[in-house]
Amino acid sequence: MSDKLTHFDAEGKAIMVDVGHKVATLRRALALGEIRMQPATLKRILDRSIEKGDVFGIARIAGIMAAKQTSSLIPLCHPLGLTSVELEFTSLAESGLVRISATAKVNGQTGVEMEALTAVSVAALTIYDMCKAIDKLMVIGEIRLQEKSGGKSGDFVRPEDC
Repeated sequence: MSDKLTHFDAEGKAIMVDVGHKVATLRRALALGEIRMQPATLKRILDRSIEKGDVFGIARIAGIMAAKQTSSLIPLCHPLGLTSVELEFTSLAESGLVRISATAKVNGQTGVEMEALTAVSVAALTIYDMCKAIDKLMVIGEIRLQEKSGGKSGDFVRPEDC
């Protein structure tokens, strides 16, 4: 990993990194996160008895939409022509844990880590929003980059002990 921060010029002013000279390559990022809730809340989600609708289906759409809007949310991110965004939800009903994964892909000049992280974050927030009336104890956390591939910096896979 580099020690150099690329979003600052020689005088320390914030800049949008110039990626115009970079070759477009296939880039992929996988982000993970989770939301913890009361097991009874998760049971209602899985039974599709939340009055607001299909919680995971709506959270999936929200995550995809958020990934597409990342450059509007994060000041120095480049707008990207994403080629794919996928979200998956894994439920551990007995503990009330939902694990969220988002994979973003682009054939471009800069990576898609922020898009994958944004997708996970907004999907978790959407689940929270849809269930907050019945469970104010929910906790969102452990949002992290798990893997990335493509680009000059090469591949990254989070070590298991991190």
